[in-house]
Amino acid sequence: MNHLMILSWVTFAYFASFVLYLFKMIFGKEFWGRAASFLAWTGLAVQTIALILRWKASYDLGIGHVPLSNLFESIVFFAWAIILIYLIVEWRTKNKTIGVFVVPLAFLAMAYASISPDINNRIEPLVPALQSNWLTSHVVTCFMGYAAFTVAFGCGLLYLLKNMENGNKEKPFGFLGKLPSLAMLDALIYQNAALGFVFLTIGIMTGSIWAHYAWGSYWSWDPKETWSLITWLIYAIMLHSRYVRGWRGKRLAVLAIIGFACVLFTYLGVNYLPGLHSYLK
Repeated sequence: MNHLMILSWVTFAYFASFVLYLFKMIFGKEFWGRAASFLAWTGLAVQTIALILRWKASYDLGIGHVPLSNLFESIVFFAWAIILIYLIVEWRTKNKTIGVFVVPLAFLAMAYASISPDINNRIEPLVPALQSNWLTSHVVTCFMGYAAFTVAFGCGLLYLLKNMENGNKEKPFGFLGKLPSLAMLDALIYQNAALGFVFLTIGIMTGSIWAHYAWGSYWSWDPKETWSLITWLIYAIMLHSRYVRGWRGKRLAVLAIIGFACVLFTYLGVNYLPGLHSYLK
C-alpha cells in the first residue's frame, strides 16, 4: 500500500473521529469520546508513517527532500499538526468534546488535498528557491503556528456558542453544558493564540533568512509575505489587548475567528496571486 492510499484512509479516520466526538458531545457517553480519541491518535500515527514513506519515496526517485515542498504536502502536514496540537489540548483539559470544532478542520484539509483538481500530489524535484535547509524550519514553524491558530479558532467558535446559550433562557443548545467552562475556553483561546504567535514569528524570521538566500532580499513585499505580516499583526493586537487592556471572552473569540480567516487567506488565497511564492501549488 503506497503513502497516498494510506493518506486516503487517514482522511476517513479523521471524519469518523469527528462523528464520534459529535456523538460524545450530544449523548455524553464516555464510550464515544474514547473511540473518537483512539481514531484521532491512530490517524495521527498512521499519517506520520505515510509522511515518512513519502519522504523515503522521494529518495528512491533520486530527488530526496522533506515532504513539505508543495501545496499537497503542506496541506497534509497542516492537518497532521492540527491533530497533534488538538490531542495535546485534549490530554491537558481531559475534555474530548472540543474535537467537534477542531478535528473536522483536519478532515477538510485532508479531503481538499485528496480531491482538488488544482493540487498536484506527485513527488517532483525542488525548484532552486526551495533547495535550502531553511525550507524545513520555515515550513514546520509556520504550519505549527497555523495549527495552533486553528485550535484557537475552534475554541473561539465554541465560546461564542456557549456564551449565546448562557444568555438564552430556553437553552436551545443544552448539550453545550457538557463542554469546558467559558473561563477555560477563554484560557485555551489565549494559550493557543500565544503558541501560534511564537511559531509564526519564528516562521517569518526563518522565511526572511531563506528569502535572502534564495532571492537576495530579506523582504520583498510579496503577497504571501505581506499577508503573513497582516496575520502576525492581528494576533499581536489580540495578545496585546489581552495583556494590556484585559480583553477576554467574546472579544478574544471574535479576534481568534478573524485571525484564522487571515491565516486561510495567507495560506491558500494568495497562492493564486502572482508573486515569489506562486510555485507553491
